[in-house]
Amino acid sequence: MARSKISASLMAAVLASMTLAACSSFGSGDDDKRNLERFTAEQIYKRGEYELENSRKPKDAVFYFSEVERLYPYSEWAKRALIMQAYANHRARNYEEARGAAQRFIDTYPGDEDAAYAQYLLALSYYDQIDEVGRDQGLTFQALQALRAVIEQYPDSEYARSAILKFDLAFDHLAAKEMEIGRYYLKRGHYTAAINRFRVVVEEFQTTTLTPEALLRLVEAYLALGLNDEAQTAGAILGYNFQSSPFYDDAYRQLRGRNLALEARGESWLTNIYRQMIQGRWL
Repeated sequence: MARSKISASLMAAVLASMTLAACSSFGSGDDDKRNLERFTAEQIYKRGEYELENSRKPKDAVFYFSEVERLYPYSEWAKRALIMQAYANHRARNYEEARGAAQRFIDTYPGDEDAAYAQYLLALSYYDQIDEVGRDQGLTFQALQALRAVIEQYPDSEYARSAILKFDLAFDHLAAKEMEIGRYYLKRGHYTAAINRFRVVVEEFQTTTLTPEALLRLVEAYLALGLNDEAQTAGAILGYNFQSSPFYDDAYRQLRGRNLALEARGESWLTNIYRQMIQGRWL
């Protein structure tokens, strides 16, 4: 056991010294970057790794990785450098450049073992730009598409589970945007416009955490318009699926306060959803 530990330590020391030796042959500054032709692909690649680990500027690492690809385009090191370009650009928050490098890797090496990681980096470059709800949702849609590609094309990869979790969060993000707009209309008495937004959540984002609130807001909007059948049906769906939710308690109080039962009534889009739900094809 002691011998194994010593061997491992020696090996780590040797690898470290090799890396330092490779890097020490480089100069510094612009002269270093102008004379790369005299170095091997491996030396330039390792310099990129060194910059990535030791510099606060990931763009310096990107430079070296891109030079490997430029000077030795058909080498194994060029392939490695390309995926590292995507990673380093993402780390530097250069998301568009990260996407470009990741997509080039996927297009050039579709069967490579790192293709799954390239697709995951591509998805992350969209996902990590999703921040507050108020921003344009185009990036969210693109993130969903890229994450779906990871899930469907590489289901057995180590990135699939993370992609599923992020997909669900991005899906919630889209629903949250619809809810935000719907609440805005509801507070200002624009009930029909509010209903249209909440309907999108119930029909298209029914698996998200926003569905119970959307149903409650539908109850409120329909009651305000005097459309009791629709309000009762929305309340019935809440009661069937989300009886433990505080949104159900609120809907129950509002409906019972008007002597209305939580039951499906009339013929509307909500009635169709209720019927589908009873048959087990929804939610």
